Amino acid sequence: MIYLELFLHFLKIGAVSFGGGYGMISLIRETVLDNGWLSESEFLNFIAVSESTPGPLAVNMATFIGASQGGIAGSFLATLGVILPSFIIILIIAALLGNLLRYAGVEAFLSGIRPCVAALVLSTALTMGLSVFFSLKNFSDKIIIHYREIFIFLLLSATGSLYRKLRKKKISPVFLFLLAAALGCLFHSHGQ
Repeated sequence: MIYLELFLHFLKIGAVSFGGGYGMISLIRETVLDNGWLSESEFLNFIAVSESTPGPLAVNMATFIGASQGGIAGSFLATLGVILPSFIIILIIAALLGNLLRYAGVEAFLSGIRPCVAALVLSTALTMGLSVFFSLKNFSDKIIIHYREIFIFLLLSATGSLYRKLRKKKISPVFLFLLAAALGCLFHSHGQ
């Protein structure tokens, strides 16, 4: 039963999500929390692992969540579910691309989708930020300020900005992940 649920939930996520992996995070979060597959902190850990491993974020998330709930078969079915709609849509678009972009309705549809994707990404970032930095999941939760996480975030932001200013190019995300991991280990190994 879990296998069918994983496949169908991730098929739905893959079918209705626009904007890539970051656009899917809010739907994946809602799905895993509503089904009790992961806690909020486990979900955030899965995002960190998914982002730091090779491959698309949504595919990695589906693979890891599927594996956590149904082993190898769950991993396969969740991944298949999330990529199948995109695969089919891309095949159709590739066959019709030249003709489709000539229609004003297609351009209007795409211009309407862009703000929605931006809103989903910003909403997810805000929700995750409030949870990570202040332990806020609901309006009734007590605010607990996590100074270490805020300090690490500010240090990473400053490092990226300084690198961009000095080198005139963006810093490698791999370096930022390694730096974040090192800072997390350093600060969390020294107690609260």
